[in-house]
Amino acid sequence: MGPSNQTKNLFKGAFILTAAALFTKLLSAGYRIPFQNIAGDVGFYIYQQVYPFYGIAMALATTGFPVVLSKLFAEHRNRERQLFAASFLLLQCFGIVCFAILYLGANFIARVMGDEGLAILLKAVAPVFLLFPGISVLRGYFQGRGDMVPTAVSQIGEQSIRVATILVIALLFVQQGYSLYLVGAGAMFGSITGGIIALIILLLLLKNRRTSRRESGKEFFMLRFSEFKQIARLLGLQGMAICISSLLMVFIQLGDALNLYALLVKSGVDPERAKEMKGIFDRGQPLIQLGLTAASTIAFSIVPLIAASKLRREKDFLIGKIRLAVQVTIVIGAGAAAGLWAIVEPANIMLFQNSSGTAVLAVLSIAILFSSYILTASAILQSRGVLLFPAAVILTGFPLKYVLNLILVPRFGTMGAAWATTIALFMMAVTVGLALKDTFKGEILNFSFIKNVIFALGVMIVSLKLFLAGTDFLYHLDSVRTAASLQAVIGCLAGGFLYVWLVIKRGVFRADELALFPFGSKLILLLPEDRRRK
Repeated sequence: MGPSNQTKNLFKGAFILTAAALFTKLLSAGYRIPFQNIAGDVGFYIYQQVYPFYGIAMALATTGFPVVLSKLFAEHRNRERQLFAASFLLLQCFGIVCFAILYLGANFIARVMGDEGLAILLKAVAPVFLLFPGISVLRGYFQGRGDMVPTAVSQIGEQSIRVATILVIALLFVQQGYSLYLVGAGAMFGSITGGIIALIILLLLLKNRRTSRRESGKEFFMLRFSEFKQIARLLGLQGMAICISSLLMVFIQLGDALNLYALLVKSGVDPERAKEMKGIFDRGQPLIQLGLTAASTIAFSIVPLIAASKLRREKDFLIGKIRLAVQVTIVIGAGAAAGLWAIVEPANIMLFQNSSGTAVLAVLSIAILFSSYILTASAILQSRGVLLFPAAVILTGFPLKYVLNLILVPRFGTMGAAWATTIALFMMAVTVGLALKDTFKGEILNFSFIKNVIFALGVMIVSLKLFLAGTDFLYHLDSVRTAASLQAVIGCLAGGFLYVWLVIKRGVFRADELALFPFGSKLILLLPEDRRRK
């Protein structure tokens, strides 16, 4: 296969995985809104307390281990079955340990969280750690052969069945009057059904795609101890580093899950009211995830170009693509954060039925910018072989968030928790930003870019605030939620278009850079005529 075909296959595979990841991330963020509408703020609190543990299992099955295994399978085509057996054995042992810790330690973890009723949810989600090893190995095997379709199909199938299970069980259990803790446990069962579906899809595709060559059982497990140890080291270091790097917001949520509710109760808030407050605070998570998905997906599509530039040995090309990825992240992340901040009240009412916690959500909206920048900078560093530092920075997010909660929540409640999230992410963004600058020794951002983005943000925010003030009469004509929905949807579309138009008109991106974006040919038309040549 020639270099051009290899490059074409690389980007085709990256596109397939990016499309599947985009779909599953949007689905994963979007289902929480109807779930909150069904289960209420307390039910949402219960579910969100345990969600980080599922998020960890999902990262293990989707990112780190499959990526590392794909490299191993690609490099050792003649020993695929031995690699398959060894990697599955290692990951299954790890999965059993995780399952045992979570299942047997459920009561202890629930007590640490300050709510012993959560133990049943922890036990319900624990079996997912028994499923991820098979899913990881199969995805890594297919990706190592350059076949991205099985991974994409299994991800879409897994999340679709999981979300359907969550919403159907939540609706049925609430209608039947079951305890909200049982509703949450039933929703967590969706992680099991989703995992089983993913495994079935991958096994069926393996059966259809397998080669005719067969090996004896002895040959299947024939692997020298030194090779076994090497696989264990790669999975333990590289696999975990990549996994950790995808868990930024999960670690932040884990910090809140372990002490936010307990701190509210300790500071004198009634336990039931504290559950409701935590549930209202958790409304910010799907909003952040939606903004984060929008900001990171386009930037991540540029990362393969950065990785490929190693072969070209062209520093200017490399710095140019790094600059583009970072600028795209900042433009979209800042736009999403500022836009949400401007229309947060009608968006809150539209999505979650009332305006409770609007001020807290406004502070949390800032997290979209910092979190998207951290993920993009980490992906760039890791694409160039710097694996451990970004993972270490992201891992510190958990203790940093936990400690900031201890300082701010007793005095400021959930507003303190929101600022703890923002401060923690800001500190991490500065750290990875300095590492990025130090690693590549080139100018990534300049004053002109920052000035133009700030101008576009300012115009968008002022325009949206004037729009909200001018359409306030809608609340007197129809239901509050309908009026808020009109404001939020129109404001989102109009504000987004205005912001993008201003950014492009002021020359933040060149024509050749816009050509890499979705609908790039249309975006180029927004440039002044003398700048439209690529």
